[in-house]
Amino acid sequence: MADKQKTHKVILHPGTSDVEAKKSHFLGELRAVKSEEEARSFIDEVRKKHYDARHHCFAMRIGTPEAVFERSGDDGEPQGTAGKPMLEILKGAELYDVCAVVTRYFGGTLLGTGGLVRAYSDSLKEALAGSEIAEVVSGSLMRIECSYSLAEKLRRMAAGSGVHILREEYGAECAIEFLMRGDEADSFCRKVTELSNGTAEPEQKGTVLFADGEKPFLYSPEPGGEKT
Repeated sequence: MADKQKTHKVILHPGTSDVEAKKSHFLGELRAVKSEEEARSFIDEVRKKHYDARHHCFAMRIGTPEAVFERSGDDGEPQGTAGKPMLEILKGAELYDVCAVVTRYFGGTLLGTGGLVRAYSDSLKEALAGSEIAEVVSGSLMRIECSYSLAEKLRRMAAGSGVHILREEYGAECAIEFLMRGDEADSFCRKVTELSNGTAEPEQKGTVLFADGEKPFLYSPEPGGEKT
């Protein structure tokens, strides 16, 4: 069965922001990334989109709680007033595989170091507030082949226990793949045995990482890996 691992969070659907401070506008954007190369590409994309802006400050966190790569940059702002506080916000949110960029359109009035820290921080916080975020956890993927009548019982059991149905196949009998947190696997197997009177045995398909939400999906932490 799967070992329980420390969970972390990732961006599913990124939010944006537009924070005004003394006529300067701070535009926040986020993107899910799997490598520094992807993050740098995103930063360049934002630079090109807002080519007439003065600053494009960034922070990135890539990896897992066991091994994380972090970078930040102030892009011409006073040192420590933009990238570092943005990075601290990402850390506080326990986010990984993410890059944040805040673009500043200067409004003509200096904000001072404290004002800059607040503005860049507020911009990122607002973008995060508008984002959909999921927790990535260690899980078990199991397949059960069974009769249609037992399949219906298994669906009801899964719906009431936080176990997800990843896919179903129909033929002479049903084949269902169930996805669950690793620490739920033993309990799931016992319930299957009880419901089937010992006639159905879950086939362990492997341990996986998955984003646990309303619509869960398998998650690959590898650079270039796809969410499925």
